[in-house]
Amino acid sequence: MISPRRLTLLIVPIAALSVPVHPAHAFDMTGAWATDTAACERLFVRKGKSFAFRPEFDVTGGGFIVDGPSIKGRTINCTIKQRHENGPTLHLLASCASDVMLSDVQFSVKIVNENRLTRIFPGLEGVEISYDRCAF
Repeated sequence: MISPRRLTLLIVPIAALSVPVHPAHAFDMTGAWATDTAACERLFVRKGKSFAFRPEFDVTGGGFIVDGPSIKGRTINCTIKQRHENGPTLHLLASCASDVMLSDVQFSVKIVNENRLTRIFPGLEGVEISYDRCAF
């Protein structure tokens, strides 16, 4: 006869195997992001599955484009080197190049939902910039 303790030791591992495992999915930032979604069509143009800035984007508002590990801003292009999600906060380390210099940049965003994020500046409470994913 199997003792209750041994039975528990057998059942617990089997029960653990029956619990469905859902892998954690990293937040997908792919797309065109704007501070004002009304300006999306003035800021960006869709080229196949990717996006590009319109030539006159300087006067229409703020935004950026994410395509895989690449982040493109008005005057800077970055490649994500490290990414760490901590709950709703996503911390990024990116290697960035502008016309003037190369540098590593750390930045953090708070994920509000799949189509909205807020750039936060740790150490500067209350300083935030919100972006919405443009729907094309």
